[in-house]
Amino acid sequence: MAKYNKQQVLAAVESTGMVPVFYNSDIEISKAVVKACYEGGVRAFEFTNRGDFAHEVFGELVKYANAELPGMILGVGSVVDPATAALYLQLGANFVVGPLFNPDIAPVCNRRLVPYCPGCGTVSEVGKAQELGCDLCKVFPGDVLGPAFVKGLRAPMPWSKIMVTGGVKPTRENLEGWFKAGVTCVGMGSNLFPKEAVAAKDWSVITKLCREALDIIADIRK
Repeated sequence: MAKYNKQQVLAAVESTGMVPVFYNSDIEISKAVVKACYEGGVRAFEFTNRGDFAHEVFGELVKYANAELPGMILGVGSVVDPATAALYLQLGANFVVGPLFNPDIAPVCNRRLVPYCPGCGTVSEVGKAQELGCDLCKVFPGDVLGPAFVKGLRAPMPWSKIMVTGGVKPTRENLEGWFKAGVTCVGMGSNLFPKEAVAAKDWSVITKLCREALDIIADIRK
Protein backbone atom coordinates (compact mmCIF):
# COMPACT_ATOMS: atom_id res chain seq x y z
CA MET A 1 0.00 0.00 0.00
CA ALA A 2 0.99 3.63 -0.41
CA LYS A 3 3.27 4.96 2.32
CA TYR A 4 2.33 8.61 1.72
CA ASN A 5 -1.20 10.00 1.71
CA LYS A 6 -2.71 12.15 -1.03
CA GLN A 7 -2.02 15.43 0.76
CA GLN A 8 1.64 14.53 1.29
CA VAL A 9 2.08 13.52 -2.34
CA LEU A 10 0.47 16.63 -3.78
CA ALA A 11 2.39 18.85 -1.35
CA ALA A 12 5.72 17.30 -2.37
CA VAL A 13 4.95 17.62 -6.07
CA GLU A 14 3.83 21.22 -5.72
CA SER A 15 6.63 22.35 -3.41
CA THR A 16 9.48 21.01 -5.56
CA GLY A 17 7.76 21.68 -8.89
CA MET A 18 9.39 18.79 -10.73
CA VAL A 19 8.83 15.04 -11.09
CA PRO A 20 11.54 13.05 -12.90
CA VAL A 21 10.16 10.41 -15.27
CA PHE A 22 12.35 7.34 -15.79
CA TYR A 23 12.40 3.67 -16.76
CA ASN A 24 15.11 1.05 -16.82
CA SER A 25 14.79 -2.72 -16.63
CA ASP A 26 17.88 -2.98 -14.41
CA ILE A 27 17.03 -2.59 -10.73
CA GLU A 28 20.52 -1.47 -9.72
CA ILE A 29 20.59 1.27 -12.36
CA SER A 30 17.10 2.33 -11.31
CA LYS A 31 18.15 2.51 -7.65
CA ALA A 32 21.20 4.59 -8.55
CA VAL A 33 19.11 7.01 -10.63
CA VAL A 34 16.51 7.46 -7.91
CA LYS A 35 19.25 8.08 -5.36
CA ALA A 36 20.95 10.60 -7.67
CA CYS A 37 17.65 12.48 -8.07
CA TYR A 38 17.07 12.36 -4.32
CA GLU A 39 20.50 13.85 -3.66
CA GLY A 40 19.63 16.58 -6.14
CA GLY A 41 16.57 17.57 -4.10
CA VAL A 42 13.84 15.55 -5.82
CA ARG A 43 11.10 14.21 -3.54
CA ALA A 44 8.60 12.75 -6.03
CA PHE A 45 9.71 10.31 -8.74
CA GLU A 46 7.73 8.61 -11.52
CA PHE A 47 8.87 5.17 -12.67
CA THR A 48 7.14 4.31 -15.92
CA ASN A 49 5.45 1.04 -16.81
CA ARG A 50 7.26 0.63 -20.10
CA GLY A 51 8.85 -2.80 -20.20
CA ASP A 52 8.34 -6.47 -19.42
CA PHE A 53 8.34 -7.13 -15.67
CA ALA A 54 8.48 -3.39 -14.97
CA HIS A 55 6.26 -4.00 -11.94
CA GLU A 56 8.90 -6.28 -10.42
CA VAL A 57 11.54 -3.56 -10.73
CA PHE A 58 9.13 -1.04 -9.27
CA GLY A 59 8.35 -3.23 -6.27
CA GLU A 60 12.03 -3.50 -5.41
CA LEU A 61 12.51 0.22 -6.00
CA VAL A 62 9.76 1.07 -3.52
CA LYS A 63 11.36 -1.14 -0.87
CA TYR A 64 14.72 0.52 -1.49
CA ALA A 65 13.35 4.06 -1.32
CA ASN A 66 11.33 3.37 1.81
CA ALA A 67 14.41 1.94 3.54
CA GLU A 68 17.16 4.24 2.28
CA LEU A 69 15.65 7.50 1.01
CA PRO A 70 13.39 9.07 3.65
CA GLY A 71 10.78 11.33 2.13
CA MET A 72 11.19 10.09 -1.43
CA ILE A 73 7.75 9.45 -2.91
CA LEU A 74 7.57 6.90 -5.73
CA GLY A 75 4.74 6.74 -8.22
CA VAL A 76 4.07 4.86 -11.44
CA GLY A 77 3.60 6.28 -14.93
CA SER A 78 2.37 5.10 -18.34
CA VAL A 79 -0.71 3.48 -16.79
CA VAL A 80 -3.63 3.16 -19.22
CA ASP A 81 -6.03 0.69 -17.56
CA PRO A 82 -7.45 0.00 -14.07
CA ALA A 83 -5.91 -3.47 -13.74
CA THR A 84 -2.42 -2.07 -14.14
CA ALA A 85 -3.19 0.70 -11.67
CA ALA A 86 -4.37 -1.87 -9.12
CA LEU A 87 -1.23 -3.95 -9.61
CA TYR A 88 1.05 -1.00 -8.89
CA LEU A 89 -1.04 0.17 -5.95
CA GLN A 90 -0.52 -3.24 -4.40
CA LEU A 91 3.23 -2.75 -4.88
CA GLY A 92 3.20 0.56 -3.03
CA ALA A 93 2.67 3.21 -5.69
CA ASN A 94 1.98 6.56 -4.05
CA PHE A 95 0.55 8.12 -7.20
CA VAL A 96 -0.54 6.95 -10.65
CA VAL A 97 0.12 8.84 -13.89
CA GLY A 98 -1.12 8.07 -17.39
CA PRO A 99 -0.52 9.34 -20.92
CA LEU A 100 -4.28 9.38 -21.39
CA PHE A 101 -7.41 9.83 -19.30
CA ASN A 102 -9.20 6.57 -18.47
CA PRO A 103 -12.24 7.28 -16.23
CA ASP A 104 -12.16 3.68 -14.96
CA ILE A 105 -8.80 4.25 -13.28
CA ALA A 106 -10.09 7.07 -11.06
CA PRO A 107 -12.27 4.90 -8.76
CA VAL A 108 -9.43 2.40 -8.26
CA CYS A 109 -7.13 5.17 -7.05
CA ASN A 110 -9.80 7.13 -5.17
CA ARG A 111 -10.75 4.05 -3.16
CA ARG A 112 -7.26 4.10 -1.63
CA LEU A 113 -6.92 7.90 -1.59
CA VAL A 114 -4.03 7.75 -4.07
CA PRO A 115 -3.69 10.61 -6.58
CA TYR A 116 -4.48 9.76 -10.20
CA CYS A 117 -2.89 12.18 -12.66
CA PRO A 118 -4.35 11.46 -16.11
CA GLY A 119 -2.96 12.69 -19.39
CA CYS A 120 -5.29 15.29 -20.92
CA GLY A 121 -5.14 17.12 -24.22
CA THR A 122 -8.34 19.18 -24.09
CA VAL A 123 -10.09 21.49 -21.65
CA SER A 124 -13.05 19.09 -21.55
CA GLU A 125 -10.80 16.18 -20.56
CA VAL A 126 -9.32 18.20 -17.72
CA GLY A 127 -12.80 19.20 -16.58
CA LYS A 128 -14.10 15.63 -16.61
CA ALA A 129 -11.00 14.37 -14.79
CA GLN A 130 -11.54 16.99 -12.09
CA GLU A 131 -15.16 15.82 -11.70
CA LEU A 132 -13.83 12.34 -10.97
CA GLY A 133 -11.46 13.56 -8.26
CA CYS A 134 -8.21 14.11 -10.16
CA ASP A 135 -6.63 16.97 -8.23
CA LEU A 136 -3.61 17.16 -10.55
CA CYS A 137 -4.04 16.68 -14.30
CA LYS A 138 -1.24 16.04 -16.74
CA VAL A 139 -1.10 18.07 -19.93
CA PHE A 140 0.44 15.76 -22.52
CA PRO A 141 2.21 15.95 -24.89
CA GLY A 142 3.51 19.28 -23.65
CA ASP A 143 5.73 20.02 -26.62
CA VAL A 144 2.70 19.70 -28.92
CA LEU A 145 0.18 21.65 -26.83
CA GLY A 146 2.57 24.32 -25.53
CA PRO A 147 2.42 26.84 -22.65
CA ALA A 148 -0.35 28.80 -24.41
CA PHE A 149 -2.70 25.85 -23.88
CA VAL A 150 -2.08 25.87 -20.12
CA LYS A 151 -2.52 29.63 -19.92
CA GLY A 152 -5.73 29.45 -21.93
CA LEU A 153 -7.13 26.62 -19.83
CA ARG A 154 -6.44 28.30 -16.51
CA ALA A 155 -8.08 31.58 -17.52
CA PRO A 156 -11.64 30.21 -17.05
CA MET A 157 -10.51 27.40 -14.69
CA PRO A 158 -7.97 29.05 -12.35
CA TRP A 159 -8.34 26.33 -9.73
CA SER A 160 -6.73 23.79 -12.07
CA LYS A 161 -3.49 22.14 -10.95
CA ILE A 162 -1.49 21.11 -13.99
CA MET A 163 1.58 18.95 -14.50
CA VAL A 164 3.04 19.17 -17.98
CA THR A 165 5.12 16.34 -19.45
CA GLY A 166 6.68 15.89 -22.87
CA GLY A 167 9.51 18.01 -24.21
CA VAL A 168 10.21 19.77 -20.91
CA LYS A 169 13.86 20.80 -20.65
CA PRO A 170 15.98 21.78 -17.61
CA THR A 171 16.68 25.25 -19.00
CA ARG A 172 15.52 28.61 -17.69
CA GLU A 173 13.84 29.56 -20.96
CA ASN A 174 11.81 26.35 -21.16
CA LEU A 175 10.86 26.19 -17.48
CA GLU A 176 10.01 29.88 -17.32
CA GLY A 177 7.59 29.45 -20.20
CA TRP A 178 5.71 26.69 -18.42
CA PHE A 179 5.61 28.17 -14.93
CA LYS A 180 4.61 31.62 -16.15
CA ALA A 181 1.77 29.90 -18.01
CA GLY A 182 0.57 28.54 -14.67
CA VAL A 183 1.69 24.93 -14.30
CA THR A 184 1.90 23.44 -10.83
CA CYS A 185 4.84 21.25 -11.76
CA VAL A 186 6.65 19.66 -14.68
CA GLY A 187 7.43 16.04 -15.46
CA MET A 188 10.86 15.64 -17.01
CA GLY A 189 12.27 12.54 -18.67
CA SER A 190 15.22 12.02 -21.00
CA ASN A 191 16.57 15.55 -20.61
CA LEU A 192 17.41 14.76 -16.98
CA PHE A 193 19.01 11.44 -17.81
CA PRO A 194 21.63 11.76 -20.57
CA LYS A 195 22.22 8.35 -22.14
CA GLU A 196 25.98 8.72 -21.93
CA ALA A 197 25.82 9.51 -18.20
CA VAL A 198 23.63 6.46 -17.49
CA ALA A 199 25.87 4.24 -19.62
CA ALA A 200 28.95 5.50 -17.77
CA LYS A 201 27.13 5.29 -14.43
CA ASP A 202 28.11 8.88 -13.76
CA TRP A 203 25.26 9.58 -11.39
CA SER A 204 26.69 12.96 -10.36
CA VAL A 205 25.56 14.34 -13.74
CA ILE A 206 21.93 13.50 -12.91
CA THR A 207 22.23 14.95 -9.41
CA LYS A 208 23.63 18.18 -10.86
CA LEU A 209 20.89 18.46 -13.50
CA CYS A 210 18.17 17.91 -10.89
CA ARG A 211 19.63 20.45 -8.50
CA GLU A 212 20.03 23.07 -11.23
CA ALA A 213 16.48 22.52 -12.53
CA LEU A 214 14.99 22.80 -9.03
CA ASP A 215 17.00 25.96 -8.38
CA ILE A 216 15.69 27.50 -11.61
CA ILE A 217 12.11 26.60 -10.69
CA ALA A 218 12.49 28.06 -7.20
CA ASP A 219 13.92 31.28 -8.67
CA ILE A 220 11.11 31.58 -11.24
CA ARG A 221 8.52 31.21 -8.50
CA LYS A 222 9.92 34.05 -6.36
